[in-house]
Amino acid sequence: MKTYLASTCLAAGLLAALGTAAHAECGDVTIASMNWQSAEVLASLDQFILNNGYGCNASIISGDTVPTITSMVERGDPDLAPEGWVDLVPEVVGRGIEEGRIVGAAVAISDGAVQGWWIPKYVADANPDIKTIDDALKRPDLFPDPEDPSKGAVHNGPAGWGGTVVTGQLYKAYGAEAAGFRLVDTGSAAGLDGSIARAYERKEGWVGYYWSPTALLGRYEMVKLEHGVPLNEEEWHRCNTVADCPDPQKNDWPADTVQTLVTASFAERAGEDVMAYLNKRAWESGTVNALMAWMTDSQATGEDGAKHFLQNNEDIWKEWVSPEAAEKIKAAL
Repeated sequence: MKTYLASTCLAAGLLAALGTAAHAECGDVTIASMNWQSAEVLASLDQFILNNGYGCNASIISGDTVPTITSMVERGDPDLAPEGWVDLVPEVVGRGIEEGRIVGAAVAISDGAVQGWWIPKYVADANPDIKTIDDALKRPDLFPDPEDPSKGAVHNGPAGWGGTVVTGQLYKAYGAEAAGFRLVDTGSAAGLDGSIARAYERKEGWVGYYWSPTALLGRYEMVKLEHGVPLNEEEWHRCNTVADCPDPQKNDWPADTVQTLVTASFAERAGEDVMAYLNKRAWESGTVNALMAWMTDSQATGEDGAKHFLQNNEDIWKEWVSPEAAEKIKAAL
């Protein structure tokens, strides 16, 4: 992925330097809002800034990691994926960059993101011998299936998430079914969150897929399981991220690069000012966690969260935009 990042930065720079005028008409923009909180608020933030600061006509459409990035590569739509978890679809991203269909802008979460299998801290504290995925799979009794307590359960995310694909492949690689575990489809982001919340409220065992930064992990303290093996990047790309690969192997989960992806056609027509913003716009996981915690407590939408951030973090976002855009954004608030 380091190779992809170098290529995307170069591609973005070249596109911005090509004959597009600095004040080109931004025009219509479609922004993908993935169905988790940090992606929702970032999509709304980009929409507000592009519309009010740069005169775009930006609209938000719903998306998920795999179908959105695949569509950007194959059909050139949507124009912008603010929070692209690019390591989950390395082949698609790599092909899109090599063929000149997409370019990479800023690394959206500047200090990276973490995915994997987690257990509640109270379970980890009571069972200090459980450090790895293999350790957890030895104890189906500690992680009961809600439908059949005689079995254990590994909770997965909804269809369309790259992390859901990887969890399904790791479930096979670590022999979870033979160990007495069922792979539970939680159905949606809300269903996944709800399964953790219920376990915490009842002080029950839980193991499954989740990621950070998130507001939920700020509220419920969880411990990420170790994978027990070093990262094999070749194997990760060959099989761990490919849903129909028949022979996945045990593997570590690499720290994720969360990068903004832009279609080449939009990068060409957007103009230098807009691309300069998208190449600078990045925030740290601590900033994201604090914002998401406020959103959760306030039952706020992504649009609400974007405005709250802009109203309370001018020192951060002013560094992303031109002075002229900053004045327009402040006036719009």
